[in-house]
Amino acid sequence: QVQLVESGGGLVQAGGSLRLSCAASGRTFSSYAMGWFRQAPGKERELVAVVSWSGGATYYTDSVKGRFTISRDNAKNTMYLQMNSLKPEDTAVYSCAAAGSPWSVSPRDFGSWGQGTQVTVSS
Repeated sequence: QVQLVESGGGLVQAGGSLRLSCAASGRTFSSYAMGWFRQAPGKERELVAVVSWSGGATYYTDSVKGRFTISRDNAKNTMYLQMNSLKPEDTAVYSCAAAGSPWSVSPRDFGSWGQGTQVTVSS
């Protein structure tokens, strides 16, 4: 059982940066791959990035490669998404989720969702 709480969203101008945080409870945090998802108005939920339980492996969807960086600090039970060079198309509700294994890039494997944090990028 893990509880997740996202924070760090807000309104930012195009080209700006935000850092999202996902705080998790429980010692089991370190055993899960963790991922960031987003859902924009009128779009399907999209897997944005994944970090393995060790932090040594990452995955990014093509649209954010080179701009976003996912990381985790297991000692703090926290995962981060550093978002740079933000674009209006990045506007979405961003949610974090834990997988049931140390590594997965399949959205179906992720559960234990947080409630999400709104990211709005203005033109």
